[in-house]
Amino acid sequence: MRKSPLFAAFLVPSVLVAVVFLAAIADVLQYSFRRFIPGSLDVGAFTLENFLRINRPIYVSVLIETCIISLVTAFFALLLSYPVAYALVRARRNWVRSLLIVLAITPLFTGEIVRTYAWMLVLGTDGFLNTVLRKLGLIHSALALMYTTTGVVIALVQFSMPVMIIVLATAISHVDTDYEKAAANLGARPGAVFWRVTLPLTLPGVVSGFIVIFAWTMSAFSTPQLIGGGKVLMISNLVYLQGFSSFNFPLATLSLVALAAALGSVALIRPMTARLERHVAVA
Repeated sequence: MRKSPLFAAFLVPSVLVAVVFLAAIADVLQYSFRRFIPGSLDVGAFTLENFLRINRPIYVSVLIETCIISLVTAFFALLLSYPVAYALVRARRNWVRSLLIVLAITPLFTGEIVRTYAWMLVLGTDGFLNTVLRKLGLIHSALALMYTTTGVVIALVQFSMPVMIIVLATAISHVDTDYEKAAANLGARPGAVFWRVTLPLTLPGVVSGFIVIFAWTMSAFSTPQLIGGGKVLMISNLVYLQGFSSFNFPLATLSLVALAAALGSVALIRPMTARLERHVAVA
């Protein structure tokens, strides 16, 4: 089959971006194999010591905490986004669908730093959330949300929801409503139709969205940096602290570990969704 000129026009920029991306990774990778010289911006000779240092408790704990925060963020983003995505696809009125689309994707139009500062105003001791709860008489003392893992997760979930909604809405839109109508005609209640028909058919999209958000959150920097206030460390924050406070650029090994974890999780999307699709087809 002959390729069209339009295909080549789109392929060339993609290849160039991939080359630049690989070159940047290669540059970071070479730092990982160089010796750290305290007090100097230069790096030393070839060494494998940097990879052995990853076993230190502080690095292991940060890696584990990053994975836990990413998993929790992906879970709650999925839990909160599925109803919105379902309503977006199944809405009968066009204005309702348009409103949900606008509300879902509007956060993507603002920068991450702006959104993070907005959440600092909401989660602060005298912020919007604590002020409302106190006036309603639900709390007597302010909730400690700033500089905590809970506050970081809340912000990350909100940042992740637009992407999760788009992924889930795409999966739900591919579910033929005739299956749901057939189940209802056979006597299934709405809840049973959802659990036995809709949800299983959208599982590939659920898995894809979960993995994408997990991989995305693994590289979070500004949110844990500002809302965590140095008390919540993720891999990106640790690399930043080591790189700019002690100029320990060979510690880029940690960033490669995070990148490997993110790319590895993304690589699981295709085989996992294919297996789920086969399972659903058999069922």
